[in-house]
Amino acid sequence: MKTIFKRPFSQYVKKARKPLQLAIEDAVEGVCETPDIGEPKQGDLVGIRVYKFKFQRQEYLLAYRPTLEEQGHAGQAVGVVMIDFYQIGTHENFYDELKRYLRSEGQP
Repeated sequence: MKTIFKRPFSQYVKKARKPLQLAIEDAVEGVCETPDIGEPKQGDLVGIRVYKFKFQRQEYLLAYRPTLEEQGHAGQAVGVVMIDFYQIGTHENFYDELKRYLRSEGQP
């Protein structure tokens, strides 16, 4: 399992207090164990999944995209799951900021 943390995700975690950082770490571990745990999005955000979790009665959303890479060794194809973590935050303006970031990165 390979994980990539995009800049908005990393910045949010860096600025968060330690208890929230630990809760985010638990959420990331949950997503890594079960990549299809999040709700798949439609329209502009197709391919993105959003996992929701609560911390101190506040709901947080975690946006990520799981991908399956095919790597072959000596004629054998092996699937490797790679997860890109894009953004985390509360619901307010979450989807607008996510769309803006994806457009700036030139991703579909």
